[in-house]
Amino acid sequence: MSTSIDRLVDELPSSNMTTRALGALDFIAPGQWQNVTGFDNMIRHVTGEQDAGIIQSVRDRALQLYGDSSQGYQRAIQLYQLVDGADSKVGWAAAAHKLGEKVGLLSFLSKLTPKEDTAQTFDLALKIALECSAFCYANGFPGDSISDFLAALKAYEKENLIRMAGIVTFDGLIPLGPDYAGRLSETIANFNPSDIEDNAIFQRVKGLLPGGAAFVGNAVSAASGYVGEFAGRYGVTLDSVLGRLNGFVDFSESRLDYLAAFLDVSTNYMEHTGIQSVSRSLIERAVGEI
Repeated sequence: MSTSIDRLVDELPSSNMTTRALGALDFIAPGQWQNVTGFDNMIRHVTGEQDAGIIQSVRDRALQLYGDSSQGYQRAIQLYQLVDGADSKVGWAAAAHKLGEKVGLLSFLSKLTPKEDTAQTFDLALKIALECSAFCYANGFPGDSISDFLAALKAYEKENLIRMAGIVTFDGLIPLGPDYAGRLSETIANFNPSDIEDNAIFQRVKGLLPGGAAFVGNAVSAASGYVGEFAGRYGVTLDSVLGRLNGFVDFSESRLDYLAAFLDVSTNYMEHTGIQSVSRSLIERAVGEI
């Protein structure tokens, strides 16, 4: 059986490169995301309860639900973990970051491999499709229920919203530029499932994506309008994002592909916020059932 959800939330870091990168996106939706760590703390945060007996009852029911493999919670967590490839996060990325100090990219350039635009666009598409499937699994829908995902996407908030902000900025805006949505639309318009068969992310998650590569095209096509309007809707510009990231990472604005590669290997924002989202869904359901 996979690691229990309470342990996953208990082990979330309170401060690291991931939390700092996500914190830089707080201007998109001020106060929507809080880095809650510790499962009992999450129960208190979601429910507002302080009574130890109620907290224990919610915990017990949430763990029962998560432990039931017929539910989708474990599959959602697997998707979030696999897409970030936590095991591939090389040691230098963690060692390089000392809290309170800026991290410069120059000494790491030989260890970074920026992706060319087509590969980066496929990564963006895959993360959108994965978000669709993981959200559905975590909320009681079939993993390929694109219509339910789209209905929920328009009302995204809290951990879900900050994760989508990360997808759009870290995997879209920074590496692809302000026309990230146009590049995504062009790629999907000419999409052939065979195009992503060798993609590293796809290879990790394909066993959990219903419909495989074809699902990617369908999900991204359906969500492309929301993704394309995201920057305008939340007032996101490349300058606004870079200005906040520059508070703790030194980089050259002429080589944003290296910044994107650095964020890719030094953060696991989808796994981090995904664990928080799934725990919230579990707790809300547990409260309703007890």
